[in-house]
Amino acid sequence: MATPTPLSVEDVLRVNGSRRFAAAMAAASPFASLADALLAARRIWLNEVDVNGWLEAFAAHPAIGTTSPSVSKWSKEEQSAALSTATDSAAQELAEWNTMYREKFGFVFMICASGRSAPEVLAELKRRYTNRPIVELENAAQEELKITELRLAKLFSSEPTVPSHTTEHPTIQSDKAAGSSNRSRPPITTHVLDVARGSPASGIEVHLEMWKDVSAPPSFNNKDFNGWATLGTSITNNDGRSGQLMDIVDNVAPGFYRISFNTSKYAPAGFFPYVSIIFEIMENQTAEHFHVPLLHSPFSFTTYRGS
Repeated sequence: MATPTPLSVEDVLRVNGSRRFAAAMAAASPFASLADALLAARRIWLNEVDVNGWLEAFAAHPAIGTTSPSVSKWSKEEQSAALSTATDSAAQELAEWNTMYREKFGFVFMICASGRSAPEVLAELKRRYTNRPIVELENAAQEELKITELRLAKLFSSEPTVPSHTTEHPTIQSDKAAGSSNRSRPPITTHVLDVARGSPASGIEVHLEMWKDVSAPPSFNNKDFNGWATLGTSITNNDGRSGQLMDIVDNVAPGFYRISFNTSKYAPAGFFPYVSIIFEIMENQTAEHFHVPLLHSPFSFTTYRGS
């Protein structure tokens, strides 16, 4: 697209099968460049599309290894490496694991398969099969986003700024003179899922802090709370996602961070009045994204580092 051109809902549905995502992207267009479209896609997919929208997008994909005539051209291209490297036995095993995966999680195995061989895809399917459903839902959403980015690049394939080769993460050109950022969201984000109810946890107050005491880092033996400085606060929405807890910057400051959740108001009869998670961002990680979710129930909680 040499000039800004509006995207219709039908255009976007070729990219991502979520009608909510397609409507929001169409409303946000026209886009002057692929970079602008990618930034909007990430923001909408991660912050505006709910779980039902995610599942609708997953359902638009065929299982890896499917050779039905109804499979779209883009799906065939994305799975071509896997299909060309699958022996009869590998194809059979892939079909069996696809069925097991769908029975366990309720949706098709999502993976950005471009350039990945059948053994690679099968190994990843087996690895992720052991995940908890909530964790795997997040993984599938991240893979859907990768596929969405690739397909947006195809829509913009005639634009000069698009790289001439396809990668799993299309390059975004930043515009420092305009003060923009390569990120579409803050470097640190979170969401809360109620694992007892099997639904997002809304209405939970969230605080993000950074350790500012340069004389000594926080540790098991140094529990002085005076070293923490608040970066931002928010309340989780109906999808369990918090609002913006810090500025959107290309490089987050290295150091120790604490994210805290006021669980007492959400679950007054629960065991934990609040939950605090402390983590460290190293010097060589400042350009990465840190998604630190809370999987909560009245008498237990878990967390992990997402992306």
